[in-house]
Amino acid sequence: MLLRQARRHWLGLLPALAIWGCALARVLVDPTPHLPILFNWTPSLPYTVALMHYGHPPELQRGDFIVYAFAGDAQRRYPGLHAQPFFKQVKGVPGDRVTVTGRQVFVNGIAMGHAKPTTFDRYSLTPIAETVIPGGYYYVQGSHPDSFDSRYRESGLVHQSQVIGKVTPLF
Repeated sequence: MLLRQARRHWLGLLPALAIWGCALARVLVDPTPHLPILFNWTPSLPYTVALMHYGHPPELQRGDFIVYAFAGDAQRRYPGLHAQPFFKQVKGVPGDRVTVTGRQVFVNGIAMGHAKPTTFDRYSLTPIAETVIPGGYYYVQGSHPDSFDSRYRESGLVHQSQVIGKVTPLF
């Protein structure tokens, strides 16, 4: 009887173990998403499921949602971030002006949010330097105040070569 219950529970756990195994392989072997459906489990954006359109779009527009391979300076402290896919919204395009007042970041005079002073584990965060966004780069941001995005030098602007694809949020 106990063996049958254990077997039944094991079979119930098998799908969860398979999902975790695939997720672990994705993180350790190849972090690039390959399926046409993207599942977002972070609070960075309010969308849980999105449709991926792979390839480098010729030119991104303000408001586009993208997935890109992380290449910021934070990967020195957190090596697991190297090439991890981030799902963000384009808020600044080449030619836009990024300014900072205190820790408040603006793009073309529009407030993008407050840059926190530290990470959750108490490492210092620096607001992005004031700049005009150069050609081939984008300012990206999540909608959550704790999103790790272009507000921080440790994340930085996203180069078009880092873009894995455009995303259409479904829900």
